[in-house]
Amino acid sequence: MFKIDLIEQCKRNNRKAQMQLYNQYCHGMYIVSKRFLSNSAEAEDAVQESFIKAFKNLKQYKAEVTFGAWLKRIVINTCIDYLKKRNEELVELEGVHLKVIEEENNEWLVDNDISVDIIKKEISTLNEKYRCVLKLYLIEGYDHQEISEILGITEVNSRTQLSRGKKQLQELLKQRKYVEGY
Repeated sequence: MFKIDLIEQCKRNNRKAQMQLYNQYCHGMYIVSKRFLSNSAEAEDAVQESFIKAFKNLKQYKAEVTFGAWLKRIVINTCIDYLKKRNEELVELEGVHLKVIEEENNEWLVDNDISVDIIKKEISTLNEKYRCVLKLYLIEGYDHQEISEILGITEVNSRTQLSRGKKQLQELLKQRKYVEGY
């Protein structure tokens, strides 16, 4: 069955089609959720809640993007809501206008031995406001406009938090001897 047909059946409340769609996407969406919520049970809850929201709002899905991308955005927003409920605020830099200055040597290299898992682990130790922006930008592939909409911050703040998060990540990697030349 094609995904479009499956989605159309889901829109008509076909439970079997909904279960099939759920089974196709639940694992991938759990991985996305786990990137934001370290607690496995909470990540599972966020995925379940996301699917409920998706099925309730499926009539709004217009196939302008893939279903997976549409669902992923719901999952990320749900995870961010969970973080906000925990009072882990995604703080916007209020009243501060910073000029983002590119460093002359903006490139930095990591050892070939470093894995993506190590980088993800180091990202998870960063301050929450930097961690979310880094994950959305580096891992999920969102641009600053999308990040600003998802997190409710300005594009300038998204760029600033990304820049600061990258610097913190670079320092962590230097301390752990993962950056070449140190």
